[in-house]
Amino acid sequence: MLIAYPWQRVRKGSVLNLKLRGQISDQVKTRFSSGLSLPQICENLIKAAYDPRISGVYLHIETLNCGWGKIEEIRRHILDFRKSGKFIVGYAPAWGEKEYYLGCACEELYAPPSAYFSLYGLTAQASFLGGVLEKIGVEPQVQRIGKYKSAGDQLIRKNISEENREVLTTLVENIYANWVDKISQAKGKTKEDIESFINQGVYQIEKLKEDGWITDIKYDDEVTSMLKTKLGIADEKKLPLVDYKKYSRVKKWTLGLTGGKDQIAVIRASGSISRVRGPFSSPNSGIIAEQFIEKIRTVRESKRYKAVIIRIDSPGGDALASDLMWREIRLLAASKPVVASMVDVAASGGYYMAMAAQTILSENLTLTGSIGVVTGKFNLGKLYERIGFNKEVISKGRFSELTAADQRPFRPDEEKLFAESAQNSYQQFRNKAAFSRSMSVDKMEEIAQGRVWTGNDAASRGLVDAIGGLSRAVAIAKQKANIPHDKKVTLVELSKSSPSLPEILSGIGSTVIGIDTTLKQLMEGLTLSEGVQARMDGIMFERSEGSPFANPIFTLLKDYLSSL
Repeated sequence: MLIAYPWQRVRKGSVLNLKLRGQISDQVKTRFSSGLSLPQICENLIKAAYDPRISGVYLHIETLNCGWGKIEEIRRHILDFRKSGKFIVGYAPAWGEKEYYLGCACEELYAPPSAYFSLYGLTAQASFLGGVLEKIGVEPQVQRIGKYKSAGDQLIRKNISEENREVLTTLVENIYANWVDKISQAKGKTKEDIESFINQGVYQIEKLKEDGWITDIKYDDEVTSMLKTKLGIADEKKLPLVDYKKYSRVKKWTLGLTGGKDQIAVIRASGSISRVRGPFSSPNSGIIAEQFIEKIRTVRESKRYKAVIIRIDSPGGDALASDLMWREIRLLAASKPVVASMVDVAASGGYYMAMAAQTILSENLTLTGSIGVVTGKFNLGKLYERIGFNKEVISKGRFSELTAADQRPFRPDEEKLFAESAQNSYQQFRNKAAFSRSMSVDKMEEIAQGRVWTGNDAASRGLVDAIGGLSRAVAIAKQKANIPHDKKVTLVELSKSSPSLPEILSGIGSTVIGIDTTLKQLMEGLTLSEGVQARMDGIMFERSEGSPFANPIFTLLKDYLSSL
């Protein structure tokens, strides 16, 4: 600490000020990157617990846009930090169920008298564009293999299918039950009391204080004054706060948190899966299979690493890319222990990757499974007619226009071939899942069919081996590599931050002339492309996953309709 650079120096008696708001990435951010990083949030809490210069944590919590897997991991680290004996105080001016789930894990939780809060329960949303696309002359022709495979539903249906309703109902019930159970434990209330409170529709902040949901009603400056008193600091002096970004630059070794000689590689894979970088991609967009494979081969050929942890946070994507990565991960697993650690979601192509590992971990509420495929094309004939656009296709070969002719629907023989091809891709996925998880094909078929499971349900059905986060993955990797459990290891991060698929797609297309290209690029990101997709549609939970209009389909339609 005596030789730390100025930007790493922290005053004795400082309070770590963490502000959790908006999106949280599972990627490690560079010092020039914006946004919050789950690995760095967790590492900061670990460092703060050991750092003699840090007296406690002041946690600001506002509306979060991430899945329950990340929420579980952060909550676990908050509870671990409390074991250090240092204080952790939460302040929440705007919050719902996810934010409160974190806040109630703090020693104390405060909110201003004008706080925006809603503890009314959970909802899942499913949006459908079938009627809209019909009105503008676009006919999606989609093949979905798997009874529960809902990817593509938003394009072809006008309402929810019974199968999709069943899946979403189960997910909402599981997440809600977990939330009630954990809040009940944290607040010392019965589950019946928790549910009764939720169903009252409470909107008065005073009622939250009265019933013990929060510690007190205070403004930020009042909480700050309280912390000064706690630390014995005169009221006229400033509270010594160190923010998240600055504290992220503090090296673990300066606190004596050094690893051992044995190294475990950590490879993070976040976002939608594609085989190669597309024309609309930024240099680090999503999971690019050719880049990921190169990294896997480098680790396989290296003698430095005793084991590998692959952190997966992906709804899937290109089926071919997923299969190529599956093969490389299996080759890696043949030479050294490989543990797949799932974050918010590891479904379809994301699960395809995970099932190549020797051991699969997930959080309680990680969305996983969705073993199924979807493929299709747009028939834009009516749209072209309406806008006066014409396209002529000259071809040779019976099926040469199978995906090229977007100005007309499939012929019967084309549709038959298309369906058989999709079915073949599904069987390959299902059979490899059965092989990877040591199940019979018939047994795997029962839990496949495109169905999405929470981590707990997936574990009870053999799709997942254990429940936990990165620390549990490290413990299992050490065991598999015959490293004593009490021996330190060094985790080597091999991944850089990547923007999400919606960030890339949000800027696609705004002119009538480019409509056919735009729709193709949209399909590339959602259902089709140059092949079959192993993809799970995004499941949006109200007050936790943001507005439904964050969906790139709505952005595209808004841009298109405004240009007419």
